[in-house]
Amino acid sequence: MKRIPHILTISIVILLLSSCSNDFQKIEALYNSQNYEAALEELNSYLFFHVTDLKAIHMRARSYEELGDFSSAKKDYEKIIALDDEYAQAYAGLGKLYFEEEDYDKSESYLLRAASLEPKDFDILYLLGRVQLINEKYTSAELFLTKAREINPTNAKVHFYEGMVRAMKGDVLGCAVSFNKYVQFEPDQLVGRYNRGFALMRAGYVSFALEDFEAVLKANPNHVEALAKKGYCLARMGNPEGCNILQEAAIKGSEYAQNQKEICI
Repeated sequence: MKRIPHILTISIVILLLSSCSNDFQKIEALYNSQNYEAALEELNSYLFFHVTDLKAIHMRARSYEELGDFSSAKKDYEKIIALDDEYAQAYAGLGKLYFEEEDYDKSESYLLRAASLEPKDFDILYLLGRVQLINEKYTSAELFLTKAREINPTNAKVHFYEGMVRAMKGDVLGCAVSFNKYVQFEPDQLVGRYNRGFALMRAGYVSFALEDFEAVLKANPNHVEALAKKGYCLARMGNPEGCNILQEAAIKGSEYAQNQKEICI
């Protein structure tokens, strides 16, 4: 008879653990179905009793993030780091939020820490490469984007940004290889050609860019922005037809063409 209280205690603990597990499965189901508001409500109740559950805090941070409440998401990511300063995804989360807010120095700092903890995470490496491209750290940006490409070689965007970095470094051959791969893996080839042309134009390779804009216009003569970029490239190359095309694109509503008046002065 003396064993009964002990057995009852064990039974209660098992029931409580089972209940917690079921509660969290319910929360995960809400989160995975993108019902973030309901997930948040359940997570707040769950975390009242499980204040150090890192997985639950992370899920709440992501829910806040999806709902656009960046301030609350940051607080949860910072709470995770306070509990575990090697939780890579919390640093990555902060890096992503600061990237969205265009605070690229803070974004880079957090993403570098995340990458040091998770050196084979595609999303971290890809975003870090992008932010370093913006911060004009082209050598390290190429390094991280190359690592990301090696992990996911069929991702179109990683080839695009790798091409951008190589273009800014003056690596014409490497730039061409990356942009060709980008077009190969971009599901919408017309979008791929236009984006490649725009990237090449920004990097100063206007003659190569012109080929892409002409290909886009051949497939879609009503693509006003491709028309504007074609005009810009021709004007940059000293062809007077470029200014006429820019004027035509401006009349058709291209904001880009309307802002390029100085090139034709």
